[in-house]
Amino acid sequence: MRFSRFLLGSALVLTLSLPSFAKTNKAKSHHSALHKLHLRRHSGPSGQKAIDDQRATQFQAALVKSGYLTSSQATGHWDAATQSAMQKFQADNGWQTRLVPDSRAIIKLGLGPAQDSSASTTVSTPTIATTASTGASFLQK
Repeated sequence: MRFSRFLLGSALVLTLSLPSFAKTNKAKSHHSALHKLHLRRHSGPSGQKAIDDQRATQFQAALVKSGYLTSSQATGHWDAATQSAMQKFQADNGWQTRLVPDSRAIIKLGLGPAQDSSASTTVSTPTIATTASTGASFLQK
C-alpha cells in the first residue's frame, strides 16, 4: 500500500514537471539560437581601428613637448617610435601601457576635451563664521 502511494505520487510529480521542463529547454534553445545569430552579426571588432595621421601628429607634438619623443622622430604617422614614447609616458605616470593611449594620458598631454573658459562653472565654498559671539550666543541664556 505504501509503495503504491509512493509510486503514484512520484508519477504525479513527474507528469506535472515534464511540461515545465520541456518549456524551459525550448526557451533556452531559442535564446541560444538568438545569441549565436547576434554573435555572427557582430563578430568583428568595433570602434576606432587605428589612429589617423592628424591625431598622430597631435600626439607627437605633445610627446616632443613633454620630452618623450625627439622632433626628428615625429613623422606624422602613428609608428613604432610614437607607440614606444606613448608607452613610456604612460608607464612613467603609472598607467596601463597597452598600445591604445590611456584617457588620462590624453588629458595630461593636453589633447583631451576642449576646456571652454566661458562655459566653466566656478564652485564657491560657503564661508563659516568664526566669531566667538556667533557660536556662544546659545550658552548665555
